[in-house]
Amino acid sequence: MDTSTPRRAGRPRTAVLDRERITSHALTLVTEGGYDSLTMQRLATSLGVSPSALYNHVASKHDLLQWIQELVMDDVDRECFGKLPLAQALEAWATSYRNVFARHIPLIPVIAVLPVSDSPQTLSMYEQVARALEEYGIPEEKIVPIIVALESFIFGSAIDTSAPQDIFATGRHEAAAQGFSRAVAAQQATGVRNSDDAFSLGLRAMIRGLLAG
Repeated sequence: MDTSTPRRAGRPRTAVLDRERITSHALTLVTEGGYDSLTMQRLATSLGVSPSALYNHVASKHDLLQWIQELVMDDVDRECFGKLPLAQALEAWATSYRNVFARHIPLIPVIAVLPVSDSPQTLSMYEQVARALEEYGIPEEKIVPIIVALESFIFGSAIDTSAPQDIFATGRHEAAAQGFSRAVAAQQATGVRNSDDAFSLGLRAMIRGLLAG
């Protein structure tokens, strides 16, 4: 008769690490505390492992940021290209892009300057936008400037979603800015959040202008 104590089932003694889990924790750190909060030590602590164990999976903070870029960009809708007329596709893509980064505002200064060479998801997105613009007849030398112009607006609009609703309230200075105060009140009366209203208006104007040459 075997009297040995059976091995108890349960969680492994050491946390299981893989790219998906590491990236998810890293994204949470950046989203909650900004870029400076993302250190390998803090990430290792949040994962319940030692920094040396973490380095067995990701070589550097730069590589980690590339992983985050891949994860976030995967959420941006680019299936609209090829299904909708170009102006509508650009609007759908830009709206999705802005909504994704509105959830991850602290990432914007980081992602905006990361090289795309190690981010297949970003390159795939750019390829689809570039092909759609090319097929529309946009000259090749204008394609990248158009994408960058739209991205600049998208990132700024994503940041604008964090602004308080009363940011334009004139308060005790209303008498000195009566025209502006009336405009603010009129916009608020629409029931549409100002950041959303401004984004839709500005995006459509940009797309019309950019496609018109």
